[in-house]
Amino acid sequence: MKLAIVILNWNGQQLLEQFLPSVVSHSKQATIYIADNASTDNSIDFITTHYPEITIIKNSINGGYAKGYNDALQHINADVYCLLNSDIEVTENWLTPIISEFQTDDNIAAIQPKILDYKDKSKFEYAGAGGGFIDKYGYPYCRGRIFNSIETDLKQYNDTLNIFWASGACLFVKSNTYHYLNGFDEDYFAHQEEIDLCWRIQNSGKHIKYVGTSTVYHVGGATLATQHPKKTFLNFRNSLFNLVKNTPKNKGFGLIFIRLSLDGVAGIKYLFEGKPLHTIAIIKAHFSFYANLFKMLKKRTSEAKKQGYFNTKSIVWDYFVKNKKVHS
Repeated sequence: MKLAIVILNWNGQQLLEQFLPSVVSHSKQATIYIADNASTDNSIDFITTHYPEITIIKNSINGGYAKGYNDALQHINADVYCLLNSDIEVTENWLTPIISEFQTDDNIAAIQPKILDYKDKSKFEYAGAGGGFIDKYGYPYCRGRIFNSIETDLKQYNDTLNIFWASGACLFVKSNTYHYLNGFDEDYFAHQEEIDLCWRIQNSGKHIKYVGTSTVYHVGGATLATQHPKKTFLNFRNSLFNLVKNTPKNKGFGLIFIRLSLDGVAGIKYLFEGKPLHTIAIIKAHFSFYANLFKMLKKRTSEAKKQGYFNTKSIVWDYFVKNKKVHS
């Protein structure tokens, strides 16, 4: 299996200095690429000087996560891409169980390892944790992380199972599936584009796996802080995009109405918490959603209309009303 590790970089010289050594040391089964999003720092010079064996692909603009990878992956020949954030430390033999899992089933299109917090390696990390799921209203959550409740890693998720979405922080995806589905949706710019891709993968009949015997450590928020209002804007808007594009018509519009109402409640909650910029970000997200609604409707596929989406749980109800803070 030809594996390419592709690290998207934008002005990330310090991150590359810190985290590239572990990737180079523990990834002998793969070829490593840096996809550079028109950096203006010394990233390119640093890689050229210290890692001449790494191939650099220069994107002409900073198109964010989605366009950055779409542009770069056109130039890489591999069976499987590992899309790896520049703020991740990998571990010894991290690739072996991933490669083995791909080889067991041709129907597996994407895989995510266990993602722990680099700053506190006993904890799961927000972006992906022990595998991604989604509730009946399109809210994403993870084993090991529900909203802002983070679990300690007690090896409770050292398993292998089907998941709904794999984290874009460390996403292994088959190249033929990626290109067949036209990659990431560039209108997302960043955040939740991996959930959209995984949803489309599942609508096409393929599977997504979590492999808990492979571990990586993620800093998180290195490009855009977790509490940044722009992150709130992108997450709320793009989550609504996901519902429009990927749910069947007979369910989608009802779900979206409920979601808009729940988002409004979240906006009020932010206001009472003294975070008015996040309330404004949700309002802006809704207006951007309305402005792009017809564009997103055109992107709906026949698979979305056929396959459907039938999750019955509300993570909002379970978490905030029933006080369930952990996945179990």
